[in-house]
Amino acid sequence: MAKERIDTGAQARKVSEDIRRGVFAPVYLLMGDEPFYPEKVCREIIANCVPEESKDFNETICFGADVTTDQVITAARRYPMMADRQLVVVKEAQMLKDIENLTLYCAEPLETTVLVLLLRGASLDKRKGLYKCIQKCGVTIEGQAMRDYEMPGWIASYYEEQGLRIDPQAASLLAEYAGTDMSTIALETDKLLKALPEKTHRVTVEDIERNVGISRQYSIFELTKELSYKNRGKALTIARHIGNSAKFAMPMAVSALYNHFYRILKYDALLSRGGYPVPEEKARVLGVNPYFFREYDQAARNYPLRSAMAAVSLLSEYDYLGKGGDGAATAPDELLVELTSKLLNL
Repeated sequence: MAKERIDTGAQARKVSEDIRRGVFAPVYLLMGDEPFYPEKVCREIIANCVPEESKDFNETICFGADVTTDQVITAARRYPMMADRQLVVVKEAQMLKDIENLTLYCAEPLETTVLVLLLRGASLDKRKGLYKCIQKCGVTIEGQAMRDYEMPGWIASYYEEQGLRIDPQAASLLAEYAGTDMSTIALETDKLLKALPEKTHRVTVEDIERNVGISRQYSIFELTKELSYKNRGKALTIARHIGNSAKFAMPMAVSALYNHFYRILKYDALLSRGGYPVPEEKARVLGVNPYFFREYDQAARNYPLRSAMAAVSLLSEYDYLGKGGDGAATAPDELLVELTSKLLNL
């Protein structure tokens, strides 16, 4: 069964607002495949829970590999010294042996202690007692890994939080550069904010190219666009340039192309039902910003249903070859050019 998608960003913002207002839960469980929001909330707690002058006495930060559950419980059961509360943070808590033993403490946590369990790239078993206990007495933030096609939308939302509007093409280019790594996006955004002129409210492709150090001209994002329009010369030139770049990896390139053509296939299937879909339906099926609807309208004309199915099949074959299947006698850079040529001929 697929994981239920929750708005972790909105949840983390609400919890952070409470923390900044001095409203704390006795236990925080911060976990999940994507560490960006769990770590962000953990930093908020450390920054706001205990005053700076009291941290030596009332703040304990340890790592799961270095402590036992008994030591964590002992620390959590101490009373604060000349303060309203104390903080106990266990980072990389997935390394804590017998972590379920913390159920004993979490069943009756102290009001004067804030206990934080930060699991990196891991989660508690939701069927067991500790998770269920924390659900009753504390706060859980679960960072879920983003799908690559969700990243441009997340980037746009993240930039809005910073008081900026990012153009759809710029968001797609940044997503291609960073993949699904939210921390990389945040780091590059911090660098970008320092480089942009004051009172900048809109981020363009040119801003990303100039300040992040990536080029739209020779990117997978641009290759998918030229394939959509079947611009043979440009597509092959881009494919050759990407294949010769130092960071080129055939599986990653094929993955991006596969996602693109799979969206075209889904759009073809929608169009085959008859009529012209309304923008809301197109957005639901394609999962892209409306800015790109015109490109997908053209792509659907250039790759009707059978051609899109053939493209998806072809990409599965080249994914296998790109990972060394059948000996893969052809060099990876030549494989990409060969694949691009075959896609253009469909």
